[in-house]
Amino acid sequence: MRLRFTKHNGSEFDVVIMVVPWASNMLLTRNLLYTGMTRAKKLLIMISNTKVIESMIQNIDTKKRNTGLQYKLEHIE
Repeated sequence: MRLRFTKHNGSEFDVVIMVVPWASNMLLTRNLLYTGMTRAKKLLIMISNTKVIESMIQNIDTKKRNTGLQYKLEHIE
């Protein structure tokens, strides 16, 4: 069996297996949980601790992404 890991921004899959280990609250956000859950069309398997999932549900804090996109767009040659 060969596993392939690729980015699929905005894609959906029949089955999603979401492994959520304990990590910093900065990483475990409600947005991440929502994103993982909404990618599954038929089946979602979550591997985690109940307290971790509860913490994610409560964590509505969003951080600003520092991608530098605005700077890059302003300085296109």
